[in-house]
Amino acid sequence: MKTIAVFAALMACALAAPQQLQSRGSVKYNDAETYLVRETPSDNIGVDGYQFAYELSDGQTRQEKAEFIAPRNANEEGILRVTGSYSYYNPYDGQTYTVTYVADENGFRPTGAHLPKSVV
Repeated sequence: MKTIAVFAALMACALAAPQQLQSRGSVKYNDAETYLVRETPSDNIGVDGYQFAYELSDGQTRQEKAEFIAPRNANEEGILRVTGSYSYYNPYDGQTYTVTYVADENGFRPTGAHLPKSVV
């Protein structure tokens, strides 16, 4: 029973401890206090597509752009072709991971150095 009390006390101390600052190069950040560093406002007026981008203090970034592709004939519908990328920093291995993607009539196709390659 004494072991359980000691374990509970250690857990309480660990949970009450302040968050450690993570480092990314010379930038230090606190996971609990992530904030917006840069933003490219949404360009979405409801016609022909949209675009936006942002960067957060913890190293995350995202950008996306969509364009409307008109139908080639009366039997087709127009499509929205979306391209973009996102990156995130993993403090556990010190790596930044980036995924680039395209989504259109052929589906969602992500690529990244850390993702498995398709054999098709």
